[in-house]
Order: sequence, then structure tokens, then C-alpha cells
Amino acid sequence: MPSRSEITYFGAGPAPLPTEILEDAAKALVDFDNTGLGIAEHSHRSKLASTIINEAKADLAAYLDIPDNYEICFMHGGGTGQFAATAYNFVGSWVARKYKEFGSNHSVISPLKSTVDKDLKLDYIITGGWSQKAAAEAERLFGPEHVNIVADSRETNGGKFGKIPDEKTWNLSPQPAMVYFCDNETVDGVEFPQFPKSLEPQPGSDRQPIVVADMSSNILSRAIPIKNFSAIFFGAQKNLGSTGITVAIIEKSFLPQPPAALMRQLALPIPPRILEYETIVKNNSLYNTLSIFDVYIAGRVLKRLLQQYPDDKVRGQQAVSEKKAELIYNTLEAYPDIYQVIPDRTARSRMNICFRIKGGNAAAEEAFLEQATTQGLTGLKGHRSLGGIRASNCMCSLTFLLYLGRQNIRFWAIFMSG
Repeated sequence: MPSRSEITYFGAGPAPLPTEILEDAAKALVDFDNTGLGIAEHSHRSKLASTIINEAKADLAAYLDIPDNYEICFMHGGGTGQFAATAYNFVGSWVARKYKEFGSNHSVISPLKSTVDKDLKLDYIITGGWSQKAAAEAERLFGPEHVNIVADSRETNGGKFGKIPDEKTWNLSPQPAMVYFCDNETVDGVEFPQFPKSLEPQPGSDRQPIVVADMSSNILSRAIPIKNFSAIFFGAQKNLGSTGITVAIIEKSFLPQPPAALMRQLALPIPPRILEYETIVKNNSLYNTLSIFDVYIAGRVLKRLLQQYPDDKVRGQQAVSEKKAELIYNTLEAYPDIYQVIPDRTARSRMNICFRIKGGNAAAEEAFLEQATTQGLTGLKGHRSLGGIRASNCMCSLTFLLYLGRQNIRFWAIFMSG
């Protein structure tokens, strides 16, 4: 079995996987369970493949405490594919409900079309580059007249991301097809500290908020009030496994879609089958060929987490994540003349800690990165659109904390002498 040196990798994704899981996966890729075939060679229609899928679904449900009225499916296309999938499916669900309210017959097409033109809205809370791209995709598919920007953090933060707008300023539509937000923005280091109060379920109301969230970069890291969401999605490559699969968790009542003919009559787009949740769920994620190898890796990660935290489950990992992030932020704040955290304190991500050195001094940041690499601290370069330093995946280590302290002394010596 090939070996590798253990380094501390802070890349935002693909993220590092435990070496023992990769070693197990390597064996499975050559000969899975003494079958004479590697796991990637087995048919995705086989009993073996179904078992791997079902076990991964069950373990994810156990770890996150997902209720029985939700479906879990493995899909293609990454988070970017879900920008379209969420819009397609929740518009379809909205149309299906309206069609039923109107009487579900041909005579209602004209008034239903008027309702679509006037009332169909997709609400987006923009707090970073990923939610911005999701909103842009919805505008491309359905037209800007059907997209409502609830809030954009750049409008209250000098044209830059880095804050979550006060909920008092949010402009929510009366009955949108969905309200969409990105729970953690990897590029800008912004994370919702908790579920938004204005989107919480309203006791006694027959019209509850329909909330959809991208949790690609903070899934498995903290407890989630699943019942507050209509759908959650996340790419596997940041916290769950390897690049190649995307997971969607959908409340069952939002699965039914209207007939394609009805959508055409309403001049609304029809989703490709591989982005239609109802179709994927009916086929147990096997409508088309799925990478069972990637599901297997995700399953091994989940089993490892359940073994690590058999009682607390995701809350056990949450405590670890919060402590690691706290240690890094406290260390950065101890040297304010050297390090400047980019996002506002009220929205700091536990998963992607973004900061500048000497106010963005390019030479100082390059020296920091070069010296970090020599000490086995890699993947720290900030996203190309933001720059600076980014420590992701909560891989805080004593080595990194000591490095931050030593660099503070080094930079003081350089800049005081210059």
C-alpha cells in the first residue's frame, strides 16, 4: 500500500480525507469484498450497490437526525447543478400546488398563467459569491421578474461581502416558491450563526416558509434544525468524501412535479430528468449511472463519525469545530497589528477563516504562505477573488497556532526595521 507523509492541509475543497479511509477505498477499488472486481467495476444496478447507497443514507440520517418525512438522494452536478435543480423543483412544486388550488383542469390554464406571471417568486439572500451565483442561475432560467433579492450584504458593507444583513431589512416575498440561502460562504468566510428567525416555522399557520439551503461547506459540522428546511444540498468533496456526488435532502411533500405539458402551457422551463428530485428518489438515486465508489467513501466517513461520536453524533463534531475556530480567531486577534480578520465578527465562519496580513501586504502574505509550506501547513492561500489567507476545514493544529505566533514576531522585526 502506498504511503504518504501527514501534513496539515487547509484547502477549502476538495478536502483531505483520513488516511485509513483512503487506504480502505484503495483496496476496495482493486477487489471489493473478495468479489474479484473493484467497487468501480460493479454494476450500479447490483444488490451490492443498493446496499452501499442504503447504508450511506441510513448513516447520514442517523448522524444528522433526519426525520422520516425527508428523502435523501445522491446526484451529479455538484453544488452548481443544484442552483438549477432547486429552482426547477421548487417552481414545479409551487405550480403543482397552485394548479390543485385552481381545480386541476384545462379551464384554469389562463388564470393560472396570470398568477404565475404576477406571483411566482424565488427569494434569494445574497451573502457571498455562491448565493450570488445561485440567484443568477435562477434569473437565467426563469427571468429576473421571478427572482427577488431579499437582501444583499454588499449593500450594507461598502460593496463587499463579509456580513449578513440585519433581518429587519429583509424584503421577503409573500408566498415565494422558496427562500434560498448559502449557510456558509467558503470564499468570503461568512456563516449564518444560527437559523434565521424570520424563516422559522409559524405555529398554527397553514403557510410555512419554504426554505432551501446550500450547506456544501459546513455540513456534518453542527446540528441542523432539519424540520425548518424544505431542502438542503451539499457537495460531498468538502466534508463528506470525494468529488463526484452531491447529496440532496428533500421534504417529501415537495417532490411531486406538474406534468411537462402544463409547464409548457405556462411558458415555464422543464428540468432535465437528472435534476428532478422526484425522479431521482423514485429510482433510489439510480436513474442513471451513479459513482458507487464515491458513495462508498462517503459511507465510510459517516461510519467513522458515528464511531467517534456514538452518543452526541453531529453535536460532538460541532463542539470540536467550534473550539478549533475559536482558537484560531483568538490567536489572530492577539496580534491585531499583523493579522486582520476579513468578515464581520457577527458572521465569522467556523469552516473558512479568512484574514489578511498587514492590511493585505502582498509580500508579507507571500512570505507567510511560503514559510507555512516548509512547515507542512498547506492550502492556506485565499480564494483568487478575495486574496489573503484562508484556513479551511477547521484543521486547526498546535503547529499552526505556534506558527501564527512566530510569524507575528518575524513580521514585527521586518517592518519595524524597515
